[in-house]
Amino acid sequence: MPKFFDAIAGFAVTFGTMFKRPITEEYPEKPGPVAKRYHGRHQLNRYPDGLEKCIGCELCAWACPADAIYVEGDDNTEDERYSPGERYGRVYQINYLRCIGCGLCIEACPTRALTMTNDYEMADDNRADLIWGKDKLLAPLQQGMLPPPHPMAPGSTDEDYYLGNVTPVTQEAEKVTEDVR
Repeated sequence: MPKFFDAIAGFAVTFGTMFKRPITEEYPEKPGPVAKRYHGRHQLNRYPDGLEKCIGCELCAWACPADAIYVEGDDNTEDERYSPGERYGRVYQINYLRCIGCGLCIEACPTRALTMTNDYEMADDNRADLIWGKDKLLAPLQQGMLPPPHPMAPGSTDEDYYLGNVTPVTQEAEKVTEDVR
């Protein structure tokens, strides 16, 4: 008789969950909530006027333990300015086949050009498409931003950009920029 009660006690968990309502994930159609501090895919940020924050220093590539980041820096010219200062990241690639999501590249970036977003859907059926270039990594242009290359905001220095003293381009500044071109 004691063995019979042991068997009933063993099935208590099974019987308890048998009559509960099933939890169904409707993932592809309705993605679930993501924690605010979740680190997903990377993003290259811009200054409020549209210039890129990446200065091509390659510190993120050096900090990456998985060797997933490739950066080629180049010099800015007065005719083609992609970022404030002397240099910009001409080529920027992240290989998501290698990336382990550790975030060391984010910590190494001196200008906060590289951050991680909440986007976690990066799966693909082609390995070559998991090497993301600058075209996929750059933050989209917001209202008031001009697509680079363009000159720095009138009367500003690269230090103003790094201190956050640059605002989005106004219509008057757009006219000045068009006159300069």
